[in-house]
Amino acid sequence: MIGKEIGEMLLENKEHFLIPADRVAHVQLNNRLNHALLVLTKIGYSVIPVLDYDYKIRGLISMPLIIEAITGLEDIDFDKLGDILVSDVMTTDFAVINDPYDLEEVLHLLVNNAFICVASEDGSFTGIITRSEILKGTNRIAHEFENKYDVTRKTERLH
Repeated sequence: MIGKEIGEMLLENKEHFLIPADRVAHVQLNNRLNHALLVLTKIGYSVIPVLDYDYKIRGLISMPLIIEAITGLEDIDFDKLGDILVSDVMTTDFAVINDPYDLEEVLHLLVNNAFICVASEDGSFTGIITRSEILKGTNRIAHEFENKYDVTRKTERLH
């Protein structure tokens, strides 16, 4: 359980945690891998969300998934990039949380994920929460906590 004061300080900047959907690079289910590769290359990320026509989150596409899809036993067939759909190779095993989200759940999920997709109740893509944004908030607390609170070390109790 997150301590009361730490939790309150972390939540002071909660509005900065969520990167809104309109600022998140993504591809759609029916895009070809060549388009996904182009988007990933231009933005410099290794993983991005995959959305359907209704702007609902359906999966994630990554550089390794694309390369795996075009790699044979002997070589890489770049011609396949224009033939394979994102929906054919995307992963559907990924963390999604609903908005409003629980901070403790987000922290647990970000241990193993660079970002977490956030969706509304109907599954519409709301945005992402990144490990980077949470670390910025944690860094702020590390620098400001003792300016805001008097901190004394608890003495060990002898049994």
